[in-house]
Amino acid sequence: MSIDIEELLGRMTWPQKLLQLQIVWRQDAAERDALVRRGLGSTFWPPSAAEADALQRIAVEETELGIPLLIGLDVVHGQFTIFPTPLAQAASFDPQTAVDDARVSAIEARSHGVNWTFSPMVDVTRDPRWGRVVEGFGEDVHLSSVFTAAKVRGYQGDGPAAGDSVAACLKHFVAYGAAEAGRDYNTADVSDRRLRETYLETFRIGVEAGAVTVMASFNSLNGHPMHGNHALLTGVLKREWGFDGVVVGDADGVAQLVDHGVAPDERAAVALALESGIDIVMGGTLLVDGAGIPLLTPADVSPERIDDAVRRVLRLKDRLGLFAAPSADPASAVGTTPAHRELARRAAERCPVLLTNGGSLPLPATGRILLAGPYARSLDHLGAWVQHFATPADQSLAEALARRLPDVAWDVADGPDFFTVSDGQIRDLVARADAADLVVLALGEPSRLSGEAASRADITLPDAQRRVIHALADAGARVVVVLATGRPLVVEDWVDRVDAVLCTWHLGVEGPAAIAATLSGAVNPGGRVPMTFPRAVGQVPIHHDHERTGRPPRTGGGLVGSPASFVDPVTGFAGPNNTDDHYTSKFLDLPLGPRFDFGHGLSYTTFALDDLTVSADAITIGELREGSAEVAVTVRNTGDRAGDDVLMLFVTDEVASVAQPVRRLRGFRRIPLAAGGSARVAFRLDATDLEFWADGSRRLLEPGDFTLTVSDGTSSLTTRLELTACARSEASA
Repeated sequence: MSIDIEELLGRMTWPQKLLQLQIVWRQDAAERDALVRRGLGSTFWPPSAAEADALQRIAVEETELGIPLLIGLDVVHGQFTIFPTPLAQAASFDPQTAVDDARVSAIEARSHGVNWTFSPMVDVTRDPRWGRVVEGFGEDVHLSSVFTAAKVRGYQGDGPAAGDSVAACLKHFVAYGAAEAGRDYNTADVSDRRLRETYLETFRIGVEAGAVTVMASFNSLNGHPMHGNHALLTGVLKREWGFDGVVVGDADGVAQLVDHGVAPDERAAVALALESGIDIVMGGTLLVDGAGIPLLTPADVSPERIDDAVRRVLRLKDRLGLFAAPSADPASAVGTTPAHRELARRAAERCPVLLTNGGSLPLPATGRILLAGPYARSLDHLGAWVQHFATPADQSLAEALARRLPDVAWDVADGPDFFTVSDGQIRDLVARADAADLVVLALGEPSRLSGEAASRADITLPDAQRRVIHALADAGARVVVVLATGRPLVVEDWVDRVDAVLCTWHLGVEGPAAIAATLSGAVNPGGRVPMTFPRAVGQVPIHHDHERTGRPPRTGGGLVGSPASFVDPVTGFAGPNNTDDHYTSKFLDLPLGPRFDFGHGLSYTTFALDDLTVSADAITIGELREGSAEVAVTVRNTGDRAGDDVLMLFVTDEVASVAQPVRRLRGFRRIPLAAGGSARVAFRLDATDLEFWADGSRRLLEPGDFTLTVSDGTSSLTTRLELTACARSEASA
């Protein structure tokens, strides 16, 4: 069944139209039901399948127009079955993890009456102080774009109208991840070129992938709050990209235009937001009050803009199949199932990153091991942005390790907790470590330290946990750190004092089982760092694809850093032992580069790359930007264990009319290999992969030389490619 949208629109009164342009929450059941009876267009999930069904029946059967409801919810990495957080999924370098998460989420959510999720969050960010990095896919535009498209495909399945699909919502449009000082909701100020290259691209890819809704961001951008930014909401998103879906405001984001100082009151704020391109107002003052009096009149906002917004909302409801089947059958609601948990477990096993390993991992199958730290017994593995009704983790890491390694003599200690430890506890741990062959410290951030409104100025481990690491290291214990976190952390003061570090992120309902499998060696870690770990918070913002500087440092180890070899007698700061390198872009008191660069990750086996080839020495381009080449490399597993290697293709533009990044990621593949096995891996490199933004309106494709690098995070091979053309090729995007 498909409706005649224009016929329905023609029958609607002004108040009925405005009611379609609001989503509400926080009302008690009676208030909510009354709003739906008046013709409200959208609401948050009640939350139960039966209540959602009842709401849809009210909307369809008890209102004059019978228009079904959009019922939304933040289903970020699971409705009931919780998968790894999105940042953890990005660490897998396997987009299928995002597809599986979104598919299971959609099945569970739609069966309970949810037809719209406020996910995925596709904000690119280079600042780990920002708590919401846990909801996104890291610092790299290409990696984030691939995962964005995967998540959209997973949520929307064979189409939004399918009974097991939900409408995806790209958020937060745009540059929310560029917040000054990493402080949530803060202002952002970026150039038009940086906006295009970095912050808009994931949204463009998401729209291209078919996402049917987009959410505006809380921040102002270059002085223009996004909920009132006509140039981007309408000019770029709707007109330039042809987006014909719905733009929704974030929670009270329209009302906050008053706080931004661009509207005198909420009535003016709503008018500004709607004229700018917002189609649904989330929260705030009701657009139509209980007496049926509208907040706005046609003199406040153009009827044509209101009709356009209503048309978009009705089209979305039609695409979701709500006019044909508005309700889900509560008797058929799907919760956590064994099959869903199996997919969550597989996803969780793909995400851990082995940051360092001096030989203690995988753990021995016998011997005496002390397990301590807050995550030894904690069930806090679900991560940020999980609803209260989610399926909890049902075993601790201590229980999972005892099952996985039953012949180990486990000594499980209480303490430290996340934030406190006593001197007595430290003495006890040191004594027990002396009686053990190895210590496993399960440490990290609790889930509440990451996510929305969880920015941190100090992104080190809480002091209590660091005290324990140093006490055990001082005592000579051999220590493995299991690091559960929602962001990259500064680990500089202790990382070289322990034998191994496994970064697990927050892995969801199957987290403890996946961590135990990885520590034991049943699973060989294959994840890679999707967001740079800085040496100090003073390096932030930091990212692998930074632009070149006119005075790059010439000594000290380049991207991967190196120990300092010189101490300035005046400042006391350590630095490279080369006075000719003084006036270059570096910190006096830090080695060069981050602690763990984007793409870093170790394995329990070893790999080798060889025979890097390009199918053509040059790509010739014409006005249509045609032309491509195949870049191929052989990867071999040179160890005695099966494992996955992640291959990344980087491009460096050697000479361009605009300063370019030192490298750009243009492709990645995660390759499973048996011990002694090999594979030939090919990447397609199109001419458009060599384009760049000259400013906010033009993309350039310039002839010249390019360096191609294939890396797996520990080794790399390079070759050259020439881009040729009869004349400079230049056009608008």
